Amino acid sequence: MPIREAKSADALYAELAEYDLVVAPDAPLASAINRRLDRPHFGTFATTPRRLAAGRREQAEDRRAFLELVSETDRDWKAIAYAVGNVLQCWEQQGRLDAIFEYDAYVDDATREVVAAMRDLRTTSKRLTEYSVDDGQSVAVVGHDRLTTLERGVLPESFDRVDLFTDGAFDRPPFHVFESATDIVAALLDAVSARNADRVAVVLDGGGQYSSLVESALEAADIPFYGGPGFADDPHHRAFVQLLRLGFRGSDTTVGDARPVLSQLGVDAPVRDRDRRLATVDGPGVEWLREFRDGVEDRTFAAALDAYADRAGVELTRFDEELRKLGLADEPVTEGAVDRLAYYLQTYEVPVDRDNEGVLLADAKSSAYVDRPVVFHLGMGEEWTHWAPKRPWVDAETQFERYVGDFQRLLQSGDRRYYLVRDAAGGEPVTPCLYFGDLLDEGFERFSDLDSVEHRRRPRQTGDGFDRRPLGVDAETVETVSQSALNGYVNSPRDYLFGRLLDSPDRERFVEGNLFHDFAEFYVNHPDAVAAADLDDLVDAMLGETEAFFSASDEPLRRRRYRIGLELIPAYLDENGPESDEFLTATSGWGDNFFADHFDRPVDSPLTERWFEDGALGVKGKIDLVRTPTHLLDYKSGSKKRPSQVVTNAAIDPPAETPNFQAALYLTYYRTLRPDEPLEFTFFHFLEPMDDVIAGDADLDDALTTVSYHPVTFDEYVGSRDAYEELLDGYTDCRETFEELGYAAYADAVADLSFPETTDKGELRASAFAERFTAAVDAGTSGAVDAEKGADQAIRALNGVRRRAFFREDLDAFESFVDERLEELNRRRAGEERFPVDGLGGEPNYRRVDNRDLLLEGDR
Repeated sequence: MPIREAKSADALYAELAEYDLVVAPDAPLASAINRRLDRPHFGTFATTPRRLAAGRREQAEDRRAFLELVSETDRDWKAIAYAVGNVLQCWEQQGRLDAIFEYDAYVDDATREVVAAMRDLRTTSKRLTEYSVDDGQSVAVVGHDRLTTLERGVLPESFDRVDLFTDGAFDRPPFHVFESATDIVAALLDAVSARNADRVAVVLDGGGQYSSLVESALEAADIPFYGGPGFADDPHHRAFVQLLRLGFRGSDTTVGDARPVLSQLGVDAPVRDRDRRLATVDGPGVEWLREFRDGVEDRTFAAALDAYADRAGVELTRFDEELRKLGLADEPVTEGAVDRLAYYLQTYEVPVDRDNEGVLLADAKSSAYVDRPVVFHLGMGEEWTHWAPKRPWVDAETQFERYVGDFQRLLQSGDRRYYLVRDAAGGEPVTPCLYFGDLLDEGFERFSDLDSVEHRRRPRQTGDGFDRRPLGVDAETVETVSQSALNGYVNSPRDYLFGRLLDSPDRERFVEGNLFHDFAEFYVNHPDAVAAADLDDLVDAMLGETEAFFSASDEPLRRRRYRIGLELIPAYLDENGPESDEFLTATSGWGDNFFADHFDRPVDSPLTERWFEDGALGVKGKIDLVRTPTHLLDYKSGSKKRPSQVVTNAAIDPPAETPNFQAALYLTYYRTLRPDEPLEFTFFHFLEPMDDVIAGDADLDDALTTVSYHPVTFDEYVGSRDAYEELLDGYTDCRETFEELGYAAYADAVADLSFPETTDKGELRASAFAERFTAAVDAGTSGAVDAEKGADQAIRALNGVRRRAFFREDLDAFESFVDERLEELNRRRAGEERFPVDGLGGEPNYRRVDNRDLLLEGDR
């Protein structure tokens, strides 16, 4: 069906002007009709049934009934709220208070108590039951089908019905499609100012992202608004409830957990302490918070509120009143009572005093009519859809028709109306509100499938913005990049940027990892000191450094983990440690070392923690251990990767989902020191065999991942003796075939061939290389071997070498890749282009970003 044309308030008033009383389905429409009254009128003209019966502004009777009942019963608050909601809803739909008793599944002792209490409680529903309109008046009812059974009970026997809609169809304006929610809010701000705020309304999902974005934007622009944040949204109200909850979280509470409360108390906790336990951090504000937490159960709610208000320098009189209505003010603070308070604030909207001035913010699921000349509808996605209560006393079909009717009226609010929407979010289409499916004839999946106008991002200015002062200096050029910075930049340049601008918290895995690295470095320098030390003392020292991040219950596992790490690192180094450092120049011994301080001995071996920075290559880093002149080693406390995974993660065209360029970057640098020599890079995952250590059958080889660098192209390698030896160490048919063929014939067979670029097995087998190689091998061997199968296995073996090693062309390409990234990075630092959210491989791997809250969806 098409969207029916709704009558304007002016048109409705023209039809209703001669009546004594007009009954409307919702208060905004009744108020709009009253504002058009152009003649003296005694008493009420247009109103709703509830206002008519109550003689005042409608109140939330579910909250009022709940407050009455919690003071008279010891029942669970959730049970009371559930029963109150059912009783009132059934009363509304069926017209009788005791109608709930006809539905046995919803009748229990709490329900009976609620019904009994409501018989004497002067709720609006009770007044509706008792009230009836005087038959002597001329009465018009606007939108009779929108009234519930209880509301219709006040109507006189004789009244006229006035439809809310005409017989025509609504000519819907186009959707304005934007790239992101921030772009929509920017467009809104372009049209709204403090001068025209009283003429503008914004319809949105009151609990969605647009609500907070719009409120923040209007506040920042000094544009007045109302209809937004409620009682529970007040920052100090939220902070007080969070403060009470902290009292029952135990010793595992971190500074990050308490940060919202600390912020409202004006305490600026260092970012580096965010992941540390509150009990281990010093500072006056934190000390007050700890004292409050430790003594929270000795306070009443009123005393706790006074303590918070005094510390925050605010008055919370309204919150104190609400605590007294709930009967909590003089009750001791307990975990259960805090849960009840939080439940109440989440369930009921507590009235707040507002200045009804400025932009009207209307909730799309609570409004059917908005009386402002200009109305912006934001979002309009499936979050705008109502869901009928699944109760047997609710006629779902009738309720759905009411929702669709209200939605049609809401779409037509205002003399000028604008629909501001997004077409996609997070790479997925935004589903329009489901009512459109019933109202529009054409098929669609997203807003752009309908009549729409697309808006591209454009610069926007609001006021003068931040003060700017020209510094008269050029942007500092980045000359070198570390592997960790390169990994982050390739994943998401925007996240990389924020990582350079913002402080980051100390994290347990970094603190632990640094301790193990320090131990390994110290052991290479002073194995005798470690051998003579008590291992338990060293474990205790490590626990002292990391206790801020862990609870006491974690200590046994941590102690075992640290001890195993301190045993396995020496075990490996005793067998595989460097024999000489004569091939290296001395180093300056940069940086601190926890164990050097613990033992009061220096660490100055040129073999360990060797820093490098090469401006020509544009790379820098720190080598954990130079095992031999051609073998580097890096300690890892994380899980082991296969060599092929290491090589895959170093891919550049396109980058891997989890980019990691450490091996490629270190080998690229080190090959300049050892040109034309094969090199190896080993990751020692020293905690990998932990379970096997406990079982008593650990093998250190299981903790090692080694990738090689061959100082030749892959095609040159294919024809080498090393490649031939690899084939002789392979599958049975491969070994037998190439033992018979011999190296000379093998080298001749591949001399004029170029191995395909692909690593896909199917593509390799179907390649011209495979055809010619197989033919040459077959011609050079007898029928005693399966040459075809042997050649196939050889191709797979050679491909396997390529997938787990680096060759000259790989690192040459990596050098160019680094140059390109540095050039790109410096352009962005100079302001020539933005730092995008997406990396080279497209959407970033969000598991690898550190500033997720700052990366806006859809902002590329």
